Amino acid sequence: MPDMTSLEVPNPPKQANGPAQPHVRRPESVRRPESVLVVIYTVDGEFLLIERSRPAGFWQSVTGSLEWDESPEQAARREIIEETGITAGVLKNLQWTQVYEISPAFGRGRIYPPGVTHNLEHAFALKLPQRVPVTLSAGEHLQYRWVGADEALETVSSDSNRAVIEQLRR
Repeated sequence: MPDMTSLEVPNPPKQANGPAQPHVRRPESVRRPESVLVVIYTVDGEFLLIERSRPAGFWQSVTGSLEWDESPEQAARREIIEETGITAGVLKNLQWTQVYEISPAFGRGRIYPPGVTHNLEHAFALKLPQRVPVTLSAGEHLQYRWVGADEALETVSSDSNRAVIEQLRR
């Protein structure tokens, strides 16, 4: 398993040049082609999966694009809170990235800079001592489930999500 940096949620990371800056979108309103995947799981091996409202039937862990002025760690913390309301647990940077082609269903050609076709994804894990209450982001997700590793592997819609769950179940 790779070296991991343990980070607490929700405290913002300290930067060498001072405290974390507020997150600001570029005026062009285009999305940065860099994102985070955060797999949330319990010490008992249950994984939190959330169903996106679009595309229909797309199950995943927490995901989201980095703001233009934000680090992957900052984005992971922000997305956990925005998508689930969870503010506890130990966040670990898995030091694992992958590049994948952006699907038109996720905005390629509409919300990314012109000509951008690929995204860089950073993987994180949030380990919890037990299930916690989840508050989904309205409009973005339809429902959530806590499931075992086998069901999580069968249910998630992306290969990168499946690969991180496989790594964490060991």
